[in-house]
Amino acid sequence: MGQEESHSGEMNQAQIQELCLVFMKECPSGALHLHEFKRIFGVVSSSAEESLYIETVFHSFDTNKNNTLDFMEYVAALHLILRGNLEDRLKWSFKMYDTDGNGMLDRHEVKQIIRILYKIKLQKSDISMTPSEICDRIFDLVDQNRDGQITLPEFMEGAQKDEWLMNLLKLDVNATGWVIQNCGKLP
Repeated sequence: MGQEESHSGEMNQAQIQELCLVFMKECPSGALHLHEFKRIFGVVSSSAEESLYIETVFHSFDTNKNNTLDFMEYVAALHLILRGNLEDRLKWSFKMYDTDGNGMLDRHEVKQIIRILYKIKLQKSDISMTPSEICDRIFDLVDQNRDGQITLPEFMEGAQKDEWLMNLLKLDVNATGWVIQNCGKLP
C-alpha cells in the first residue's frame, strides 16, 4: 500500500511547484485524463492487471467521479503520495480497495486486489499461497468480529500490527522516487 512513513524531507517546495507547472502545461484545460496520468507518472502497463491497478489508483483520486483529475485532485494525490503519513495512506488504500463504496471490504473486493497484486508482484515472490489462501489469511488476521467484512478500523489496526500484511498490500507505485528522479526532466 505504499505506507512507509512520510517522505516529507524528500521533496522541497520548488519541486512541488515545478510539478504543478507540469500539470498546467500538460493539461491546459485543467483536466488530467487517465492516459495523461499514466504518461506523467511514467506508467507503462504491460498487462491487463497492471492497467486495472493504475486505473484503480487514478479513480481513487477522482473524488468528483468525472473521470478526470482537476488541479485540486492532482495536488491532493501528490500530497498523499509524496508526503502522506501512514494513517492517511492506509485510509486511502482502504478507499481504493472498497470498490462498491459501502465502507467495508468483503471477500470479493479483497480477492480482486489480491489477484491483481498476485499477477503484478506476488508470483515473482517467495509467497507460496494462492490468492484465495492469501485472502483467507487476511480475513483471519484482520476481521476481528468474524462477520466476513473488514471495516476501516479493522483494516488500519490489522495492517499496522502485522508486518506480513503491511508488506503484502504495499502499492508498488514508487511515485516519490519517480517524481524526485524525473522532476527536472519533465517537459
